[in-house]
Amino acid sequence: MLHERGVFTVPKERAERNRTIFLTETETNIYLSRCVCPAKADTLSDVTDAVIHGDAFAVIECLPANCVDLLIADPPYNLNKIFNNTAFKRMSDAEYATFTESWLLKIKRVLKDTASIYVCCDWRTSLIIGAVLQQHFTVQNRITWQREKGRGANHNWKNSMEDIWFATVSPKTFTFNVDAVKMRRKVIAPYKINGKPKDWQETEHGNFRDTFPSNFWDDMSVPYWSMPENTDHPTQKPEKLIAKLILASSNRGDMVLDPFVGSGTSAVVAKKLGRHYIGIECEEEYCALAQKRLETADTDIEIQGYSDDVFWERNTLALQQKFNSGQATQLSEVDINVSKHAH
Repeated sequence: MLHERGVFTVPKERAERNRTIFLTETETNIYLSRCVCPAKADTLSDVTDAVIHGDAFAVIECLPANCVDLLIADPPYNLNKIFNNTAFKRMSDAEYATFTESWLLKIKRVLKDTASIYVCCDWRTSLIIGAVLQQHFTVQNRITWQREKGRGANHNWKNSMEDIWFATVSPKTFTFNVDAVKMRRKVIAPYKINGKPKDWQETEHGNFRDTFPSNFWDDMSVPYWSMPENTDHPTQKPEKLIAKLILASSNRGDMVLDPFVGSGTSAVVAKKLGRHYIGIECEEEYCALAQKRLETADTDIEIQGYSDDVFWERNTLALQQKFNSGQATQLSEVDINVSKHAH
């Protein structure tokens, strides 16, 4: 029985409107049985659109070479942290650099020459990860996003920001679909030429501009209890955040790899956006949660904060519903014909 191995967790008392995803004991067994074990990861077809239950360091060695178009990695930050039954202990900076380099070098073999890389980190590990990436890849940018949540501190600034390093295998040839990740913002001071809007549009719901994406993101909501994507995973990233990375740096049908997939966000978003995925996770309960979320994505392709083919500012749900006339979110097709190109 799974609960005898410490996997099954009895769900906590939930408020009536709490939409956090949890598993019954029966569900845990069913969904875990759908995961792939490392011994069956011999060919690309064995692992395509799969969550692999196993240690990332061992599983990566089983993957075929040159098969991944986009790497999204959210490794453990250099903190003392409990992930269900797995504990991560803080290391020295030098040890964490060695840890980071060890998994990155293993993954390098499976990346295509045109692949892009995104690595999530906090402000402390950002200094380390950026330096390691620069040794082995071409660093293109550093994204900083506002988490909103964060504990206050009496003798320091509240920590409410995280970084994502953007790197590529090739310095020039990689995918970046800028039109697929534009942000829709309200126009505060409309500018016109000859009486016509300049780079913005008038609508019955107000004046808006679809702006080019920057490397500072303040439009995120960290998953919380009333969001249908929320799980009890302690470091879950928003689907909206992952959607930006996937839309920008891959095309439909491309392969996305997440070696620390947790409760499955990268795999779920890849599926919703028409990409293939490989997710690796060592915790059984998180693997099962990922499978449950993937099953839901068969019928629900909505990504909160992304509709009408653009990303929206926070707290604009009513406007999004007006633009979509109450219809469910339809995925953007803008990236279908966007090919890899040199920068």
